[in-house]
Amino acid sequence: MANLFLWVEPLAGKRDVCVTQRHTAVDFAYQLRALVDDAYPDADQIVLVTDNLNIHRPASLYEAFDPEQAHRIARKIEWHYTPKHGSWRDIAEIELSVLSRQCLSRRIPDYETLQNEVAAWLEQRNRVGSPIKWQFTTTDARIKLAHLYPTYSDKKST
Repeated sequence: MANLFLWVEPLAGKRDVCVTQRHTAVDFAYQLRALVDDAYPDADQIVLVTDNLNIHRPASLYEAFDPEQAHRIARKIEWHYTPKHGSWRDIAEIELSVLSRQCLSRRIPDYETLQNEVAAWLEQRNRVGSPIKWQFTTTDARIKLAHLYPTYSDKKST
């Protein structure tokens, strides 16, 4: 068994994948530190869209690091969560689907082979710079998810 942590910068066609043996709050916190310190060290703010898994919270940083370091990392991240039962709209889920189809659609015999295969896929995908063209607009959301996105007229009539 293995876990894949993945982040995507959709318009730039940039992503990173880290293969780990576990998916714990501490593992997630280390990925966030790498995102802040290594991938985007000069960014004032990083917009992070994640699902609602219980470890995908700022509290994970405080579990892994001393309060000063946890706060330093947390203040650089603007957290957004996908709607419950809506991970199909999560860009990372789309990218994981591509990874699964292009790289993981067969039995991978061991952890080291998995790491090598994912690294090769990642290098090729980033070299090509495959952007994700998100088509789901706010208007679409208001139509398909009306119960989650009330309009002004809905509020006025109540």
